[in-house]
Amino acid sequence: MAERARFSVKPTRPYSLERTAARFLRFPEVLDHFQDGVYRRLFQVGRRLLLLSVRQLGPPSRALLEVRLAGKDAGASEARAAATRLLERSLGIHADIPAFYRACRNDPLLAETIRRARGLSVAGFPDPWEALVTAVLSQQVNLALAYRIRRDLALRFGRRARIAGKTYIAFPRPERMAKETAARLRQLGLSKAKAETLLRLANGFRRGLLAEAELAPLPDEELIQRLTAIKGIGRWTAETALMRGLARSDAFPAGDLGVVKYVAQGLLGRDGLATEHEMRELAERWRPHRALALTYAYAELARIREAEGESN
Repeated sequence: MAERARFSVKPTRPYSLERTAARFLRFPEVLDHFQDGVYRRLFQVGRRLLLLSVRQLGPPSRALLEVRLAGKDAGASEARAAATRLLERSLGIHADIPAFYRACRNDPLLAETIRRARGLSVAGFPDPWEALVTAVLSQQVNLALAYRIRRDLALRFGRRARIAGKTYIAFPRPERMAKETAARLRQLGLSKAKAETLLRLANGFRRGLLAEAELAPLPDEELIQRLTAIKGIGRWTAETALMRGLARSDAFPAGDLGVVKYVAQGLLGRDGLATEHEMRELAERWRPHRALALTYAYAELARIREAEGESN
């Protein structure tokens, strides 16, 4: 039987697990599970696999997260530290939402969504490795296809653990991915260029050239320069990794299609695509909270689409 541990984490309030984790319901998932108010994720600490389960107690203004761990050495301090870091990266529990609300409560694009989506934070990935892989998969394809390939990568190369009668899958580690060939990765629907980029990333992380201990202390711009020096990693991919994999509060992937097309058309009323430069200029007013601002912009777009669907 798996060892178990339980502890509580106080997120920066207001905080809503339900609104934040809803992002994981957009596509078929085998990694991030959110059902009946509980977020679950299998992750690796050293060689051990642990299952994280998180439930919110109280409303956003008094939110407290009840965290449970299951697996070998679940009660170790190392396991607790890794779980807390996962919560910070994947569920945005320490984003400075109050400061963002104060700065943008009268913003013409975001004010209404701030009132409607109280406690929403930036959902992402446990580490820059997974964030970079997912961003590469999302280059020049729709997100449904990108997440289908991400799911298939996990199913083929990820480790498994059976806990409480259910099998969970962890995202493949770079050491495992580095053993593959571009030809084998292409069997999952990847282009040659993307397969080769994933292998460069896997080898960079495996060799310690992209060790998180070295990446995390770097200022945003220096980190972006470090990542874009890798063939196949452009600025948009690097900025997405900062936002989703390192919880950088001011990261803003202005070149993302979601920004230059969907935000520009759905919120700004543009007929065609905006330029990356135009969207960077627009986002200047949201500094130093551009990651949260973009999250709320996407939430407003989702609300508009839902309202239009109901009216049709």
